[in-house]
Amino acid sequence: MAEGAVVVEVERTGRSGEDPDPRAGELGVAVARLRRALAGHPAPLPDRDAAEDELAALDAMARTGHPDVSRLRRSLLLVAGAVGSVSALGSALGEVRAAVDRFGDGPGPAEVPDGVPHPREGA
Repeated sequence: MAEGAVVVEVERTGRSGEDPDPRAGELGVAVARLRRALAGHPAPLPDRDAAEDELAALDAMARTGHPDVSRLRRSLLLVAGAVGSVSALGSALGEVRAAVDRFGDGPGPAEVPDGVPHPREGA
């Protein structure tokens, strides 16, 4: 470190100076895992760009510390539609779903495609 350098720690806070929701951290970890799995998946996916865009949006929402639940669910559905049929990504996608579900009662069966594994499936 250079002489005279100052180290500044920045703590993320949510709205109105509240502490970030710990569920947001869990969501960020799950999204990062799925992003890595998707990046490492060698097969061409027609909706890869859409999935990557929505994963970036999920990551950004997680970083706020207090994401909008309806927007989380919308992004989950878009990601599931883009990569849901790729079994190699099923476990990581299931973790994202579980993280999103922690923000509420979770989407009903009609809202999430059958190909999206429940949190404990495929683990």
